[in-house]
Amino acid sequence: MSEEVRRMFASISGRYDLLNTILSLGVHHRWRKRTVKMTGAAEGMSVLDCATGTGDLAIAYKKAVGSTGVVVGTDFCAEMLEPAPEKSRKEGLRIVWEVADAMDLPYDDERFDISSIAFGIRNVDDPVTALSEMARVVKPNGKVVVLEFGQPYGLMKYPFRWHSKYVIPFLGGLISGNSDAYQYLPETSAAFPAGDRFLSLMKKTGRFKSFESKSLMQGIAYIYVGVVL
Repeated sequence: MSEEVRRMFASISGRYDLLNTILSLGVHHRWRKRTVKMTGAAEGMSVLDCATGTGDLAIAYKKAVGSTGVVVGTDFCAEMLEPAPEKSRKEGLRIVWEVADAMDLPYDDERFDISSIAFGIRNVDDPVTALSEMARVVKPNGKVVVLEFGQPYGLMKYPFRWHSKYVIPFLGGLISGNSDAYQYLPETSAAFPAGDRFLSLMKKTGRFKSFESKSLMQGIAYIYVGVVL
């Protein structure tokens, strides 16, 4: 991933959790729980969570796989990862935290049952490469799962556009001190392939036997699940 994007996330890492909750009105927590449920994560499984940020999705996975399961949370920005160990320690959860790039994962083939990425695939330089890497480290018939913003339709379309254009840049800049970052984030969401267009990226990897998408809140976000060959 580009150094510019890494520096941007480093600059907002201290306020990232607070802003996520304020700007999404807390709904992102429900989306993560739903993502874990769609993976079928269960006791004893091994999970890799890429672009884990401050670790919320990795923590949710650890609760699903239990003490016999293994969860590794990675991010290409070390500053984003800094709060994660303390968050998991407070919940009594043992999770491995490592700095790693989703496009070049330092793990053996077929190591995990599940690999995932939430709100991060649109920030990688080459999403197809990242998806291929995430599939490479997953066992046959395991799952690659992506939670990402889309472009809403129906009744949600216009209020979400207003929220993205005005509220997110204003509050994000005010609280984080980096208005450019909170201009960049909604712009990348608006431009990134969603729905069937994202599934075409998964197909391009040649690593999945099947894949599906689930729209959340009329397309504000999507959950994508690919079953690895």
